[in-house]
Amino acid sequence: MSQAAKDAILDYCLGKGALVAGVADLDRINEIAPEGHRPADLMPRVKSVISLGVGGQTQGAWSVPAKAMAYFGSTETRAYGIAYGLAFMIEGRYRARSIYCPPDLDNEEGPRVPLQSLKLHAELAGLGARSLAGDILLHPDFGYMYYASVFTELALPADAPLAENPCPAPSCVALYRQQGVTPCMKYCPAQCLSGEIDDDGKQAEMRYEMWKCAELSEQYEALPRMLADAMAAEDADGRADVLEDPDQSMLWYKMSVGSGGLLAQCFECMRVCPVATQAPLADPIRRAEAKATGE
Repeated sequence: MSQAAKDAILDYCLGKGALVAGVADLDRINEIAPEGHRPADLMPRVKSVISLGVGGQTQGAWSVPAKAMAYFGSTETRAYGIAYGLAFMIEGRYRARSIYCPPDLDNEEGPRVPLQSLKLHAELAGLGARSLAGDILLHPDFGYMYYASVFTELALPADAPLAENPCPAPSCVALYRQQGVTPCMKYCPAQCLSGEIDDDGKQAEMRYEMWKCAELSEQYEALPRMLADAMAAEDADGRADVLEDPDQSMLWYKMSVGSGGLLAQCFECMRVCPVATQAPLADPIRRAEAKATGE
């Protein structure tokens, strides 16, 4: 029953547009996640954590200016929609309580420390491995993805993490041998990345200075800048002109639908990552075609 249920659940995810889906080992999550950030802290009787991933950017998107990418949006809302529907599917078919794990559920530690790590769930479910680019997950076939999680009281067999990490790619190893840096390290505008690659071409150490990344990426965050301009206005009419400017309407819309994070992204490390930008099966249509042809 549990394996059949798992197969049906993963097929549901893939049928709705996910590129990958899997079940993370709950015991391993509990070993790694600190107290207060474990699945049972959100759902006390949780027995399984399901993770799914959808495609990130199109290959064309990596070539546009950084500021434009902040407005391109992403496919992460598709992941959330699939997860939301999956929770209802599990409850309806298997009568097991399930919840869609909110991606930006913050706690008293602040917005940069979410209550649940979707990245940890995806990593343990085998949907990606941590890269030299600030621990961003990369998949060998699908590259850079967005993830969502579902917690359920239905017991499901767990998957294993990826056996091989696609990072660093051979070209990244070659550059490291020549210059002591990988492309993501070299071209990060904030220089927040560093690390080492061993003699076998594997990750030996990764260092990520998050504060540098945050400071740089927030220069693309238009809403705080707009609010600063409004506060600096000389009078009420000046503040109204800034806040009610028709050109700013899209910012308010994105904030109202929960897409504020899209206004604070950089992507420069991923722009030069051969795994992220050149993944051969980066969209659901090509994935379906490959599956049909057995490639």
